[in-house]
Amino acid sequence: MFYRENGQFKSSYRADQQIFPIAQDRIAMLVLLLVAFVVVPLGVSDYWMRAILTPFLILSLAALGLNILVGYCGQISLGTGAFMAVGAYAAYNFQVRIDGMPLIASLLLGGLCATVIGVLFGIPSLRIKGLYLAVATLAAQFFTDWAFLRIQWFTNNSSSGSVSVAGLNVFGVPIESPVQKYLFCLLFVVVFALLAKNLVRSAIGREWMAMRDMDVAAAVIGIRPVYAKLTAFAVSSFIVGVAGALWGFVHLGAWEPAAFSIDRSFQLLFMVIIGGLGSIMGSFFGAAFIVLLPLFLNQLPGWLGFSISTALASHLETMIFGALIVFFLIVEPHGLARLWSTAKEKLRLWPFPH
Repeated sequence: MFYRENGQFKSSYRADQQIFPIAQDRIAMLVLLLVAFVVVPLGVSDYWMRAILTPFLILSLAALGLNILVGYCGQISLGTGAFMAVGAYAAYNFQVRIDGMPLIASLLLGGLCATVIGVLFGIPSLRIKGLYLAVATLAAQFFTDWAFLRIQWFTNNSSSGSVSVAGLNVFGVPIESPVQKYLFCLLFVVVFALLAKNLVRSAIGREWMAMRDMDVAAAVIGIRPVYAKLTAFAVSSFIVGVAGALWGFVHLGAWEPAAFSIDRSFQLLFMVIIGGLGSIMGSFFGAAFIVLLPLFLNQLPGWLGFSISTALASHLETMIFGALIVFFLIVEPHGLARLWSTAKEKLRLWPFPH
């Protein structure tokens, strides 16, 4: 009843191809942005800002980058944590070695360094795919773990590999309070989500999806596999590198290579699978699910009137993650985003059965 296209006529191709062609979607997105930028900073506690919302935004950005590579181009990657680490440590070096380097420039340059490493480890995708490519990208994880622990130049001669940043500011405005950090990350997420959405709708996005669906047929119709695959690795690594820099600078403040371990890579892959492969919205759904599920599991025993140990709660979380991944792969391979899309389609047709 409230989600219909009746009376919404399109008189140009540009109007028909806009990101949100239905007026209700545009209104809902504007309301969501208003809530995120105005209502949340005014009505949410500092704990939620610091421990839940800021990590959710940064992990959503990293999942968005991984989704471009895995969901849209079909190239399996298990080295996402490595590219996050490259972005974080590169941004740190730009920040401490160049006097007066702006914070945003450091973050973006960290993403560019992650792009170089991502393309370098993406070169094997020109010859191998599937499980073999996953193992090749996994090599990036072990290489970066070794490099940031053993080569002290990357950590400004820190023997433990841990580094720290302080006194963040943008154009003289300090980024210190949880609300300021939340809004700073939110701006990055909104800008990159808009760029990613337009990229996947463009010619290069269609090339990525053609390579994902059938690379041989894509090559036959004139798509260059070298260009398509390496651009997917480049864009994905850049976004993931910026997310890694935000994770280190804004969320952690001080970090070591263990903050970007292989567990982080698997966590991001779980987000993409559960949220929905090949979906911008799915990246946010997956990140919300992964961030909120541990909180729900910790609170559930108290709601039911009994308590469980922290170790048992951790094991249950791992088991539920695994069960849900198997469930989504079997029942709904496109994840939560597909369920959301199906619900919207039903609302557009309701109450008619077809």
